[in-house]
Amino acid sequence: MVIAADYPFLDVLWTMIIFFAWVIWIWMMITILADVFRRRDMSGWGKAAWTVFLIVLPFLGALVYLI
Repeated sequence: MVIAADYPFLDVLWTMIIFFAWVIWIWMMITILADVFRRRDMSGWGKAAWTVFLIVLPFLGALVYLI
């Protein structure tokens, strides 16, 4: 059984930072995909390519799209 004394404050803080970074990452991916599918100047193949790029290489895909 894990009690509070076995889980120090900095571990709690680190766990919260990791969790909220994960939530921000998921939200950013949803926002990027919504933006890609909202664009009217891009073809269906371009939207599909961006979607595949974001799924296969998520960090690089998000960075390239945001730049």
